Amino acid sequence: MTSTQSPSPRPYFVAAVHQATVVTLIASYAHRALWTELMLTPKPGLVDRRNSGAHRDMDGQTFLASTRAIAPWWSRFAKIGYAGAHIPAGDFLPLARPAGLLCEKTMFQATGGVNTHRGAIFSLGLLCCGAGRLQAAGIELTQERLCAEVANICVGLLDRELSGMHGIKTAGERGFRRHGLIGARGEAASGYSLVRTVALPVYDRLRRNGVAEDRALLQVLLHLLAVNRDTNLVSRGGLAGLDYVRQYARKLLREGGALAPDGLTKMEAFDDELIARHLSPGGSADLLGVTRFLANFPAIQTAQRHDTRDGKVEP
Repeated sequence: MTSTQSPSPRPYFVAAVHQATVVTLIASYAHRALWTELMLTPKPGLVDRRNSGAHRDMDGQTFLASTRAIAPWWSRFAKIGYAGAHIPAGDFLPLARPAGLLCEKTMFQATGGVNTHRGAIFSLGLLCCGAGRLQAAGIELTQERLCAEVANICVGLLDRELSGMHGIKTAGERGFRRHGLIGARGEAASGYSLVRTVALPVYDRLRRNGVAEDRALLQVLLHLLAVNRDTNLVSRGGLAGLDYVRQYARKLLREGGALAPDGLTKMEAFDDELIARHLSPGGSADLLGVTRFLANFPAIQTAQRHDTRDGKVEP
């Protein structure tokens, strides 16, 4: 009598190994993005290796503690994306939100109640979830598809959470109510438009031309500061503070920015000016982290870019 063989478990095993490998890789990209953004120096008004920027309640050690504490969550976000890939994108956010809140709780426990990475948790958490969803569907991860997936997940988010809100809890919510600023929610809902049209094209071009990563990222940060309507800046300095930072960044870019021979010295002077004015562009820092995360994936081709000298868009 011939024995009946059971089905081979190999296909499931291979799929499981592949999933674990991709999840680990996605998580490492998110962790590296936060680490790279923190170490980048000098960043105007922001915590870095030079100083604590315009902050009195946090420093480099606070950010290091936070970065390490939330590191395990990036793989969890990607796994949530895998597990929820069958759910339509527009219905997925409630599945991921509890993990986001728990990740925030982990951050606050590590920092003694200081908000170091709330914006980054929102942005990178969404991107990790989106990456998991795309991989579960067998779709190649590219910058364009990742941004589109986050946009699909966040469809209607601004209307649901900001348009009819009653209690105001964050700088982003205050900025939307008073000035119509879209903040982190709007950036996600746009599929990170500024990152796609401003930051990534600059970063990719400079890296192709052999510019060192730190210098390239500082130049990217200047481009973001020149156009981003940063709710953190408005919260601290009103629209006048936002305009000051944007005009200062555009002036530096006209002079070569971080790539100029005296670029780092001018960036330090920019840092000193923002510290004196108590201005910290935390929203742009988050977008820089998003840029560094997405830079690990195949580049997109953009038909337009922002001209950060005067805020216009040209071919």
